Amino acid sequence: MSDRILIAEDNKNLCRILESALSEAGYEVAVALGGDAAVHEIKSHPFDLVISDMRMPGASGSVVFQEARAQEYQPDVILMTAFGDTREAVRLMRDGAADYILKDFDPEELVTRVGQVLERRRLKQESTLLKNRIETLKEQVPLHQFDMIVGQSRAMRDALGLAERVARTDANVLLLGESGTGKEVFAQAIHAASKRAEAPFVPVNCGALPETLLESELFGHERGAFTGAIRTKPGRFEFAEGGTVFLDEIAEVPQSVQVKLLRVLQDRTYVRVGGEEMRRADVRVIAATNRNLDEMIHNGRFREDLYYRLNVFPIRLVPLRERREDIAELVDFFLRQQERSVNDIAPEALEHLRNYEFPGNIRELQNLIERACILAGTGPIERRHFPIGKTRLTADPGDLLSLGLSLDQIEKRLIREALERAQGNKTKAASLLGISRRALYSRMESHGIPIGGAEADPVE
Repeated sequence: MSDRILIAEDNKNLCRILESALSEAGYEVAVALGGDAAVHEIKSHPFDLVISDMRMPGASGSVVFQEARAQEYQPDVILMTAFGDTREAVRLMRDGAADYILKDFDPEELVTRVGQVLERRRLKQESTLLKNRIETLKEQVPLHQFDMIVGQSRAMRDALGLAERVARTDANVLLLGESGTGKEVFAQAIHAASKRAEAPFVPVNCGALPETLLESELFGHERGAFTGAIRTKPGRFEFAEGGTVFLDEIAEVPQSVQVKLLRVLQDRTYVRVGGEEMRRADVRVIAATNRNLDEMIHNGRFREDLYYRLNVFPIRLVPLRERREDIAELVDFFLRQQERSVNDIAPEALEHLRNYEFPGNIRELQNLIERACILAGTGPIERRHFPIGKTRLTADPGDLLSLGLSLDQIEKRLIREALERAQGNKTKAASLLGISRRALYSRMESHGIPIGGAEADPVE
């Protein structure tokens, strides 16, 4: 649907010229000959833009502007003015007019100005829509608060203490830990306890986006920046204005994008893909990774200067197997989410969970509880409802070496084992292996394992 424009002008010849130029540009155009007619049209029909002469018989351009701003649909207004009326036009711009143009303009110049005003209008509408969606989501699924994080172990108390301290500042935070240890939950809690809590919390899974899309997703793109970019699109940094951007799996960011992230962290500026305008980013950055960034720096795969900008305040979240004293409390928490009680689980089942290695950490425990509740129905939750044991993923490496397997063969078996345990779900399999989904795809391809599913295991 094309944008609707109203031209308010008492000069019939000028109206015909402007109507022709704007119609050829693809806009739906209506004409009002004079100010009174313009006021009537504005009250009767919704417009995206009103282009009004400042001096007309009947209502002046100032009156037309005030009437337009009084409408619920809030059209933008461009004022056409003679040289002597520019002071009034500038005053109206301070009150909300989008632009003004001197009356000796070329029609093509007006078409250009109209395009710029309507593009800003679309971006503002998109930003408002996204913020409304975020607010709705916050009401439906509130961000985690510190008092919602479960765990009384020394490791968890230490991590919470650090997070509560840094939340009151605007420092960048780097959350370190295996997949499933609760890094996004911590990021949400830091945001919720910060002075930016009323602004958006915008997560970005850097490992889930291909390199060609990640830059555009973070910084936005201009129309025509690449094939398929049919309109300008704001990025996550723009949507998070005043709030927090959470960069999950930061280690998966390609070096071409690392350079641009470094600029955001250094001077809080960025440029959209295909654009030239330098934009400001009033955001806090929280990043997370399950990878060894020091090793990646040593191998030339992660920029050292970016690491130092991100690593202002590191917080390490230990795996669940290193804080087993929290398992019972977590089980109780997840059972209550399923409208069950810790009294519903058999003591031997709980002890079985306490002794399990949990390669998928808290996320795996949550999934196991949900599955067990389904299997148990309304009856007691027993050990048989948790089909877990000593997994080959955490077996003694000597068991594999004794079979005479090479490192590549061992990795291939581990990947197949993870895919089998995750029932083909690549995200869960990557979590079990402690790598990103993108890295899993790459390794599956290198081992000849079809992306669509694990192949039958041949005789090695």
